[in-house]
Amino acid sequence: MALSKGKLFLENDVFIDYSFEEVMYRWDHNSKKIYVKFYGNAETSKPVPHDNRLFNDAILYGEQISLEQYEIGKARARL
Repeated sequence: MALSKGKLFLENDVFIDYSFEEVMYRWDHNSKKIYVKFYGNAETSKPVPHDNRLFNDAILYGEQISLEQYEIGKARARL
């Protein structure tokens, strides 16, 4: 189910896992910035734009996760 950007994003940090693309996002509600963390990698230091298509797909098709899950991360799937 899609996440709502409304009250949730205004009042909380939000962590999203989008397993289809092996990516996680962190929304920092204080700074209003979005950070990305691909599976198997550390979080990027540069924020991504609000209109980033992959981020918006993650909101629509990903799932909200906890800070702990985000910090632990996930390994990339082996093909």
